[in-house]
Amino acid sequence: MPVASHASKRWIGALRSPLGITAAVLLVAVLVLAVVAPLIWQGRADAVQSAEILQGPSSAHPVGTDLLGRDIFARVLVATRLSVGLALLATAIGVTTGLLLGTAPVLLGRRAGRWIGALINIAVAFPALLLALFFAVIFGVGAKGAVLAIGFATAPGFARLTQTMTATVSSRDFIAAARVAGIGRMRILARHVLPNIAEPLVVSATMAAGTALLSFASLSFLGLGVQAPSYDWGRLLGEGLAQIYVHPAGALAAGIAVVLAAMAFNLSGEAVARAIGLRSTHAGKRAETATDHQIAQSEPEPDASDQPLLAVQNLQVSFPTASGEVTPVRGVSLTVRKGEAIGIVGESGSGKSLTALAIAQLIERPGQVRADRLDFLGADLREGVEQSKNELRRLLGTSLSMVFQDPMTSLNPTQRVGRQLAEVVREHQGADRRTAWRRAVDRLSAVRIPGAERRARQLPHEFSGGMRQRAMIGMGVMANPKLIIADEPTTALDVTVQRQVLQLLANIRAAEDVGLLFISHDVTVVGQVCDRVLVMYAGRVVEDLPTEALLHDARHPYTRALVAAVPDMTTDRDRPLAVIPGRPPDPHDLPTGCPYAPRCPLASDQCRQEDPALTTYAAGRRVACWHADLAPAAVPDNRTASDETNGLVQGDPVASENTDDQIAAPLGGERP
Repeated sequence: MPVASHASKRWIGALRSPLGITAAVLLVAVLVLAVVAPLIWQGRADAVQSAEILQGPSSAHPVGTDLLGRDIFARVLVATRLSVGLALLATAIGVTTGLLLGTAPVLLGRRAGRWIGALINIAVAFPALLLALFFAVIFGVGAKGAVLAIGFATAPGFARLTQTMTATVSSRDFIAAARVAGIGRMRILARHVLPNIAEPLVVSATMAAGTALLSFASLSFLGLGVQAPSYDWGRLLGEGLAQIYVHPAGALAAGIAVVLAAMAFNLSGEAVARAIGLRSTHAGKRAETATDHQIAQSEPEPDASDQPLLAVQNLQVSFPTASGEVTPVRGVSLTVRKGEAIGIVGESGSGKSLTALAIAQLIERPGQVRADRLDFLGADLREGVEQSKNELRRLLGTSLSMVFQDPMTSLNPTQRVGRQLAEVVREHQGADRRTAWRRAVDRLSAVRIPGAERRARQLPHEFSGGMRQRAMIGMGVMANPKLIIADEPTTALDVTVQRQVLQLLANIRAAEDVGLLFISHDVTVVGQVCDRVLVMYAGRVVEDLPTEALLHDARHPYTRALVAAVPDMTTDRDRPLAVIPGRPPDPHDLPTGCPYAPRCPLASDQCRQEDPALTTYAAGRRVACWHADLAPAAVPDNRTASDETNGLVQGDPVASENTDDQIAAPLGGERP
């Protein structure tokens, strides 16, 4: 069934509930009165009749008359327009201001957003009515001042809600993908952030209208709002209060109107929230969805045939903390050439993904990226280097593609898949809508998605996990990139789909001669895909070797431990799985000497005192170990017989998954 049909049925179901019916009746009645009442009862409400002063309820005057003999019931009805209109205007001011403040980190960057966030935090510490009174004094007595006062008093709460939801959405992979693709901040906000937070904002705005109505009546009651000769419900309530003991009906009429109108808005908000809640049971599955646009179009190739696509030397990523600067990536160097596939493996926390994010320019302040060299297609990506932001944005958006780990969070759940694929082609190549759409359908077909034309019109939640990942790769090759960075693209997939995705990446690399930087925690997967492997530990590369040497000629004890920790078909199932003893070091408190020494069976005093440099010991082979020459030349096929040789320990398989002192195979506590 189409998505629109599902949504329509849920909204109809919510409206047919007792809550929905009550809210709809009250809201329609209030809005109709606001339009019609002044046209029908204005004359009667303003007619002064000195002979009928302070009369009680009667057939002629249902709730009596005031001090000038005017019909109170007619005045309450006529006041609906001004009361509701001013409340809605104040709500619009508050919502608009809150929206601007809450989205400031996306539009202005984190530095300016941090100051605005601090201002919001201070403002929300005060009750809204107290803020309204404060602003009323600043803006002055009268309807205009009251509207501004209530609007700005409403803004902090709405800004906090917007800020929180915006921060949540901004951390999703499809936002990072949009930034990699070179999409501007305003477009990211309008097309990717706001659609994903619109529903709760609508609910909040609807309820805020009821609160604004009460607040406005309160200010008018205190004499700070609407002034004579105009009147709203708050002013009528104040006028009737003096006569409440002799003429209670006249005093309570305006109060009842305020309560009913506020209920209309609040119940409408509850009804909308319920409708959205019904949808979220289904939409929650799609809200965690698959990819946005790892897209790219190739730039002119370098003239020199030996010019690398990517050249990184001594890359460091650091973040300030309360105890000083921490550097989780320390001196990584790598080179990726045209058509070459480089793998990066290591346990969780070893710095693999941070390295990829730094290359893709996705490390935001206060994080700092430093490198002796960081070149992509001949362009220097280091911070502070003179270069055109537009040219750099276009280069990264059209020649660098990034495939993220989780297909459930990499697609914008509110946009159709084909539209997401087409976005970068339209943004950077100026393609019209039809041309971009045809290209998107072609890319979906190229990554083996059946019925590409139909699938392009579907939302991400209608795709299976494997199809979402293939669609994500299709986005990555939307414009024929020169380099694809794949950050654990098969982690969330079963082995059958994993094989299909790996084969797809291999086919794309062979057909397009694309460079591939493949990040994984699984040594065997990297061995199937890559030409060379970089093994990372504690933020640095500890071994660099060809893939064919990974299983049988690794020289670093950590690399051998990773390989031996992966079970295969010959592993003795009656024995516990092999694990690497200990745990990776904390980047805040790295040990002296080699970081792997506390877990290494070959560690000596030299290892505990001096950190070995990454040195070349053969053509295309580098290792950072003082005792690489003592390492066994191969990992035996019988893993259970090689535990002691490879520095592994055997223990209870359940305990090895749950203790802090052991990291379960294959890496980072994850089992294959």
